[in-house]
Amino acid sequence: MLSTKCLTCMRKQKITEGEYYHIYNRGVNKQLLFHDRADYVRFLFLIIYFQSPKRFYNISRYVFSYLKRMAFAIEPKDIQEIMHDRYIELVSFCIMPNHFHILLKEIHKGGTATYMHRVLNGYAKYYNKKYGTSGHLFQGTYQAVLISNNTQLLYLSAYIHRNPRTLHEWRNKEDQYEWSSYQDYVKMNRFGNLLAQSIILDQFESQKKYALFLQSSTSKEFSLQLPNTLILEENDC
Repeated sequence: MLSTKCLTCMRKQKITEGEYYHIYNRGVNKQLLFHDRADYVRFLFLIIYFQSPKRFYNISRYVFSYLKRMAFAIEPKDIQEIMHDRYIELVSFCIMPNHFHILLKEIHKGGTATYMHRVLNGYAKYYNKKYGTSGHLFQGTYQAVLISNNTQLLYLSAYIHRNPRTLHEWRNKEDQYEWSSYQDYVKMNRFGNLLAQSIILDQFESQKKYALFLQSSTSKEFSLQLPNTLILEENDC
């Protein structure tokens, strides 16, 4: 559980080791970032497996594996290597059509910056090559907000996992949304130790209790606990 600190927009100051942050960004002019299933899979691969300096070559091969078998077919030794040297701990995420949310913990000094540089640059290069575009894909520098206490940590996780309900076809079906870690919280964890759920789930009696917390929380509660996040994101889609 987290100690109490002041809520701060961390793009204006140094990100600190051992602290939790809400990372988010969207496409330039709110443009779509993901046009087909392969785009989502590519970004999913990057946020899961780029947590360390580990290099993956021919990422398209892993994307094809997921598209065909719903699994990236990563070797156990590769996962062990990532775990040994990772920059950050990934707690939860949601990939939306024109923006994304990530909740993470900085493990090593400069780890968040290195991780996000790898993820965003990697996806932008892929996107520009695939769609024949150039220039900036994301709207400026990603935002990072310090999670100031344990209550905010819990509500932010729920807020991230509730994001798909803003998409009409996914309303009340958030646990089926493939591009979120919510199903990994309430069903089976697809990514094992690469998704550090314990800081959240250990505070609930069961996965069902976490799901109840998410479903029963009100908009007013989110507004009180996460005012900066909600104001920033209300016009994203």
